Amino acid sequence: MLDVTHVTKKYGKVTACDDVSFHLEPGSVTVLLGPNGAGKSTIMKSVIGFLKFEGRITVGGYPNKTVEARRLLGYIPEMPSLYPNLTVSEHMEFLARAYRLTGYSGRVDELFRRFELDDKRGKFGDELSKGMQQKLNICLGLLPEPGVILLDEPMIGLDPHAIKELKLIIEELRSRGRTMLVSTHIIDSVDMLWDRTLIMDHGAIRANVTRQELEGDGRTLEQLFFDVTEGHSPETPEEGAAE
Repeated sequence: MLDVTHVTKKYGKVTACDDVSFHLEPGSVTVLLGPNGAGKSTIMKSVIGFLKFEGRITVGGYPNKTVEARRLLGYIPEMPSLYPNLTVSEHMEFLARAYRLTGYSGRVDELFRRFELDDKRGKFGDELSKGMQQKLNICLGLLPEPGVILLDEPMIGLDPHAIKELKLIIEELRSRGRTMLVSTHIIDSVDMLWDRTLIMDHGAIRANVTRQELEGDGRTLEQLFFDVTEGHSPETPEEGAAE
């Protein structure tokens, strides 16, 4: 469903992504892990079409910057970018018109209920707290129900209820055949969600592993992350050692 092939992105002399390649199957959740500066956001922005790059990215077989690919792609950025003079409801209506959606009011009601935005419908974008802005940001990304959804640090700023609902929605979307790429540096937030993990460091994919492969190896996702990025698992105190 999503193919990234030999993608390289440079900012001047700095290589942010170096020959990155991966393939994501329909109905799967892939978690993109890496320390700050590893290149996660760069590859996400390349996929969505915000950046120029060397290489090839296709969505459903279409080049990622074509109209056909954009209809299949959804994006939930790390930082919400809302219109200060639009209300919460008007944001959803604006997006629905942009995507030419029909019969979407029930979907809006469901998202607002699940993310506790019902009583915020008349609030303007700049009147919302950061947490509420992130909830609206997520609702906007989910409204069109795209085939491929990119989520960049989606849990940051959310309260426990919203985190629970987002995880449930991710599981529901996976069961309906949607493909999701979740970028984060907080391993605990996605530990139970993923089917495949991609671990980036210094602009390159250092590991591309399925859950089954990792479980067969007897390692946790956290152990794999530290093995890849630091060359070792985090140390644990020996039995009987003084605290």
